[in-house]
Amino acid sequence: MKNAAVAVLGSLLLSAPAWAADTPSAVSLQALDARIRALEAEGQKLREQAAAALAAADAAHEELEKMKATMQSQQQVQATAAVSAPSETSSPSPGGANGNAFNPGIAVILNGDYAHHSKNPDSYVHAGFPNVAGSGPQGLSLGESEVSFAANIDDKFYGQFTISYDDDNGKVGTNIEEAYIDTLALPQGFSARAGRFFSNIGYLNSHHAHTDNFVDRPLAYQAFLADQYGDDGAQLRWVAPLDLFLELGGEVFRGENFPTAGANHSGVGAHTLFAHAGGDVGTENSWLAGVSMLKASTTGADDGFSGDNTLYLADATWKWAPNGNTKDGGVTLRSEYFIDRRHGTYTAPVGDGIDLSDPATQPWVGTRRGVYLESVYRINRTWDVGYRFDKLWAGAGNPFATGYDPLRHSVELTWRNSEFSFFRLQYSHDDPLHGLADNVIYLQYDVSLGAHGAHKF
Repeated sequence: MKNAAVAVLGSLLLSAPAWAADTPSAVSLQALDARIRALEAEGQKLREQAAAALAAADAAHEELEKMKATMQSQQQVQATAAVSAPSETSSPSPGGANGNAFNPGIAVILNGDYAHHSKNPDSYVHAGFPNVAGSGPQGLSLGESEVSFAANIDDKFYGQFTISYDDDNGKVGTNIEEAYIDTLALPQGFSARAGRFFSNIGYLNSHHAHTDNFVDRPLAYQAFLADQYGDDGAQLRWVAPLDLFLELGGEVFRGENFPTAGANHSGVGAHTLFAHAGGDVGTENSWLAGVSMLKASTTGADDGFSGDNTLYLADATWKWAPNGNTKDGGVTLRSEYFIDRRHGTYTAPVGDGIDLSDPATQPWVGTRRGVYLESVYRINRTWDVGYRFDKLWAGAGNPFATGYDPLRHSVELTWRNSEFSFFRLQYSHDDPLHGLADNVIYLQYDVSLGAHGAHKF
């Protein structure tokens, strides 16, 4: 028993150094503490770097929001420009011209044609209507070409300036066709225009001629507006805040251009009222309709009239296109109806070439009317074909009346290489006088150079 106890004690004594080796020393504990402190310092540094990165991200986000707000403001100004001053279906439109106060959008329209009349167009007029617009020259002609400058002046105004060149039966003329400013920031859907511009009466009148579906304007436009009525004046227009398009407006003009003349009432001799409404029917149909009035006091107009005249217009357009995309195909139907009421006198203009049995001053009291109906089928992006019917009624009390009412039929075929160029072939059968028929073949080209705004509906 004694020997066993000695053996156990000896064993414990021999194992004591091993225990000592496994116990951590003070030096090891200090090294571990230093390592922990180093890791904590590195963690603090990483946390500081992460906080700095988050602050930089917040600053970048704020800057991005400021940039977005600026871009949205600019887009709103451009959208307001497009609504306040719709593009003509011609020269650069408000919001459509790419430019600024220092670099306006510049557009050049080159429009020429060849015409072959079976009768000399200088030898006749349409019964009951003086030839105030001209029938177009025989043979080659540059027609009407134009140069336009357009831009947003600042955040509140848009401006456009258009010079046109016209060759009317050999009478070459260059004139300021349009020169006006539009407002961009009037409240509650209002906009204003001042300067020289085409009136917003009817449908075609506010559109430039090179956007028409036919080479020439309808007979009613030729007879009542000498193709197109524009003058120096001011316009106020209101677009209702509705899903349905509704605009109301009025204009005052100097009253110097046909059908007015004389600039009566201290240079405010003509005024207009107009209303247009439109909308969509499903996804493939859309429409636009309107009524307008032009009232003027006239002294010595181009057709010899002096007195008070009022012109009423009603217009309607219907468009159908697969999926609503009119560029790829579809049908457009359009008509305008004119009623012209006059109360005054007629004096034969000097040198107008009209032989009347009694050229002295005589009463001109009565009503004349006119209408056209056109249909255009857009086959695809390249081709379209169309038909137009024109009719005039001279009415009673008209010194030009002969008892015959002129009419005309026209068909056209258009090839478009792109939205910037087209060529058109047109045939018209015109019956201007009883027993006289004029068959006309036109070949027209039209190209656009430079910035060009979107066309109106």
